[in-house]
Amino acid sequence: MVLLHVKRGDESQFLLEAPGSTELEELTVRVARVYNGRLKVQRVCSEMEELAKHGIFLPPNMQGLTDEQIEELKLRDEWGERCVPSGGAVFKKDDIGRRNGQAPNEKMKQVLKKTVEEAKAIISKKQVEANVCVTMEMVQDALDQLRGAVMIVYPMGLPPYDPIRMEFEDKEDLSGTQAALSVIEESAAQLWWAAKELRRVKKLSDYVGKNEKTRIIVKIQQRGQGAPAREPVISSEEQKQLMLHFHRRQEELKKLEENADDSCLNSPWADNTALKRHFHGVKDIKWRPR
Repeated sequence: MVLLHVKRGDESQFLLEAPGSTELEELTVRVARVYNGRLKVQRVCSEMEELAKHGIFLPPNMQGLTDEQIEELKLRDEWGERCVPSGGAVFKKDDIGRRNGQAPNEKMKQVLKKTVEEAKAIISKKQVEANVCVTMEMVQDALDQLRGAVMIVYPMGLPPYDPIRMEFEDKEDLSGTQAALSVIEESAAQLWWAAKELRRVKKLSDYVGKNEKTRIIVKIQQRGQGAPAREPVISSEEQKQLMLHFHRRQEELKKLEENADDSCLNSPWADNTALKRHFHGVKDIKWRPR
């Protein structure tokens, strides 16, 4: 299996294994799905953290309004009356005005938080350091765990306009959001290695050879964005070590220059005629003009 270290720009994303005989059409789609799947998990985790703090989403026509405006317009949150968390709610006002403030109790809140932490660990970039490959099955497992936690805390389900439910049902609308800039469409995804685009009409082995123990760094890119920046010759960590070594060497040279002072030659122990004068009895003779 060829080990692919997938990056987006200079940032590590995940590891993925594929046989050298894999068609690059299939591999590119697979990489894009895992990449986008991880982004989905991150979005759901972010919203679930807010769900644990402030309850479910308000209806779109009530978001951002004050209590006085809601009362004046006679608006009603019908889903909020139905979607009550297990064990009852604790009021935690959402200052942004996106959620209804009916947060789960402490026990249910911990269920959500713990599941979010576990899901984040599955798709974490630290998996690269641990040399663990991330698969679409792992991404789906993380989403299933998150879905299960929401069902435990909200057995009646979430409103159809809640972003968490929309993510689970693949109905999310990211247009106009920052998250939309990160997503790469499968049909527009490109893989780059060694400043070369891995063209979909070829196989992986056409670029990396037939050695199945090869490890390469590939960068995923949206078509039309051009070639990504090449990998640096040395890593940032190696560069830090080189700078540290250079600094130490400079300090050593500075000390050597200081030690090169020949004033020590005037010291008694450096006098090569001391022994001769000792035997002649002329040691430590002092004189002065009369």
